[in-house]
Amino acid sequence: MTEVQLPAEPSGLAFDPSRSALIVIDMQRDFLEPGGFGETLGNDVSLLQAAVGPCRKAIAAARAAGMLVIHTREGHRPDLSDAPPAKIARGEPSKRIGDPGPMGRILIRGEPGHDIVEALYPAEGEPVIDKPGKGAFHQTDLMQMLGNARVDTLFVAGVTTEVCVHTTIREGNDRGFRCVALGDACASYFPEFHRVGLEMIKAQGGIFGWVSDADNFASTLAEAAKAA
Repeated sequence: MTEVQLPAEPSGLAFDPSRSALIVIDMQRDFLEPGGFGETLGNDVSLLQAAVGPCRKAIAAARAAGMLVIHTREGHRPDLSDAPPAKIARGEPSKRIGDPGPMGRILIRGEPGHDIVEALYPAEGEPVIDKPGKGAFHQTDLMQMLGNARVDTLFVAGVTTEVCVHTTIREGNDRGFRCVALGDACASYFPEFHRVGLEMIKAQGGIFGWVSDADNFASTLAEAAKAA
């Protein structure tokens, strides 16, 4: 497929959908639903629901275009051998990583709370990357997966904007990928952090990448399909 032009900030971006991937970060029950890790940290988890509809639109558009769609989940082994003690101890949650909760042990792989919310569940064959840290590249096979698919441009959605989304975009930028945050398909427990997080990505001529939205992403891919 030839390159298409995406409306974005700080400038439009020409990209080839066949060499691009949509990465949906950590849209997990533990972060979006009551009783999970997000709530134990004292957050209003309902704020993250704002990203669900735009994420659904972006995923549907990427699937229709035949684009690689990758989902991530943050979480740890049941024995916590991959969870740094400093991470387990941080903050003042009512429950910590590994403790029992309404959706099973909090942020533990294989537990109900660790899984992706039903509205955005991966389609059969879509890769799901389980990561022990904030960034999707840290201690995962994401880099090899993207290299095998000859991907050069990453569209990133998910939660939270200033933590796992931002870390993944920074990691991708350092590895030579062109990274685009789909701003409305991202969300934070702190609206101001969300706003500033997106500003940081596109600042100084796009120091970390570009910012666009799900509507522009979907319409650009639809126009590309018509022209093909």
